[in-house]
Amino acid sequence: MALPKVSDARKLSDQELSAAIVEAKKKLFDLRLQQATRRLEKTHEFKHTRRWIAQLLTVETERQKMADASASTPVAQEEE
Repeated sequence: MALPKVSDARKLSDQELSAAIVEAKKKLFDLRLQQATRRLEKTHEFKHTRRWIAQLLTVETERQKMADASASTPVAQEEE
């Protein structure tokens, strides 16, 4: 399985991004559960999932900062 790239995360809409974060966190929880019950076969999935979560959260933070920056820029006032 190829690792997902940040460009894949940037293509997602805001709703898809939020859903992907929740889905990845659930997957990480399931992996931890499998490890605790000694049923985990692919230990590398931890690294891949944590990396994917980090990329998704990075994209989400970038979008929030861009939204905050555009909201805080002063609007040019028209002089009468």
